[in-house]
Amino acid sequence: MENAAHLDASRDPLLIAEEWMKSGRDVALATVVETWGSAPRPAGSHLVIDAEGNFQGSVSGGCVEGAVIAEAADVIESGRPRMLEFGVADETAWRVGLSCGGRIRVYVERLG
Repeated sequence: MENAAHLDASRDPLLIAEEWMKSGRDVALATVVETWGSAPRPAGSHLVIDAEGNFQGSVSGGCVEGAVIAEAADVIESGRPRMLEFGVADETAWRVGLSCGGRIRVYVERLG
């Protein structure tokens, strides 16, 4: 399995998504749509995920990527997009690592 450490971090996740889809991979795109407080990535940041769990990009600098990747697997399988919200006031905050504060909303959709 590929992972972010093996890919060029300077490459645009949208271009990588396009390459992956051209090679036949099922792909989901996670996009930061809103942030509050100390969220580490701005709105418009992207994380691309394939059905095998390979990923490129970032929506939170590592705070919620694991949870987003898990949700993306279901989005790829079902074809149904979803809006995810994480934050220090949310019961998942400590599980996903946003203990530094802030909130983040991430839209996950299947591409192709």
